[in-house]
Amino acid sequence: MATQNTAVAPKEERTVSFQRSIYDPGYVNAMSHFYRGEMSRIMVWRQRLDVTTNWAITSSTAIITIAFSTRQVPHIIFFFNLAIVWVLLWIEARRYRFYDAFRARLRMLEAHFLVPMVMENREMLQGEWKKLVCEDLILPCFKITKLEAIGRRLKRNYMFIFILILIAWLTKIFLHASAPINDFVSFYYALRIGHIPSWLVAFVLVGTFIAVITITIYVSKKSSGEISEFGTHRSLWRI
Repeated sequence: MATQNTAVAPKEERTVSFQRSIYDPGYVNAMSHFYRGEMSRIMVWRQRLDVTTNWAITSSTAIITIAFSTRQVPHIIFFFNLAIVWVLLWIEARRYRFYDAFRARLRMLEAHFLVPMVMENREMLQGEWKKLVCEDLILPCFKITKLEAIGRRLKRNYMFIFILILIAWLTKIFLHASAPINDFVSFYYALRIGHIPSWLVAFVLVGTFIAVITITIYVSKKSSGEISEFGTHRSLWRI
């Protein structure tokens, strides 16, 4: 019996030692630097998102200005505007997936390390979060799909850019049409430009509008986004 007690004692000491190591200054210092490093990383990707959005706004502003500068500029120029914005949205969605992957890792640290430290609750430090973070460090993976990334960027910024382009396109057609537009038929024929038929222009207009609205609504229902609109006890933050 004495031999069994001596065999169990070192194991218990190791368990107590491991639990105490959670608040060890070296461990806390390492996790703090890890948190700061991840924060710096997501800030870099956040800046890249801003750059892509600025490109979309700048290119759209330039094309709209050129389109309304003279009557001779055909409304086909908005084809290129939509193409540019779609390409930039695709690039930004790819960047957003990287940003979201590292943001999820950062949120894991905040929820399972910083919160228990602030609450001084050792039990909240338990769980599989350390294993998940380590697995993600070894084999990083995306946390959202490409479609969800596109929908989030549409909801935040690009939906308004597309709506502005479509409004400018329709305004250009009405103002600079070769013949007066009095009804839907005359408007349909006004869509024709050169060898490009009216049905193709109408398809691009309607298709873009439907695609933007559908993706935005679908992703909004499937995803909660980065942050909620109203947090719990929000009145307490009115300092």
